[in-house]
Amino acid sequence: MTTKTLPIAQVGENILTQKAVKITEFDHTLVALNENMMATMIAADGLGIAAPQVFSPLAMFIMASRPTPRYPNAPLITPTTVINPQIISHSKEMLWDEEGCLSLSGQRLPIARYASISVRYQNLSAQMIEQTLNGFPARVFQHENDHLQGITVLERAQMPEQAQAGKMA
Repeated sequence: MTTKTLPIAQVGENILTQKAVKITEFDHTLVALNENMMATMIAADGLGIAAPQVFSPLAMFIMASRPTPRYPNAPLITPTTVINPQIISHSKEMLWDEEGCLSLSGQRLPIARYASISVRYQNLSAQMIEQTLNGFPARVFQHENDHLQGITVLERAQMPEQAQAGKMA
């Protein structure tokens, strides 16, 4: 199987405004999509990528934080494939930081995110994973999960602070 980079949807494209579809088939096509998403994310210096960003309607994203030219201080996180994610609970505390997005080239916007989240998701083997994420990993998870809800950083940045917090759970 040959891995390839995929085109990245840009803000304004319809796929980025749709709610992603729950994954029920865990097969070789999902593994191939994951490999192509990883190659695309790395080629674009991204720290994460969601399936809708590569024109797939599936509820899947990759978190793979590492220092890049776009995020030189990003922590190193083992690449993690997240399928059918849920945010189970979150802290009251919100943290503001600037975020960029592969679907909004060259822009960084101030975004409020929960400081800590407890999440549940499946991996490529359909195994259920539960974990708590804090700080930057929590931010990456929330950013990519937004893509599965049809929300981009552009919409998130335009929300008042109270709405940013309320729409994230």
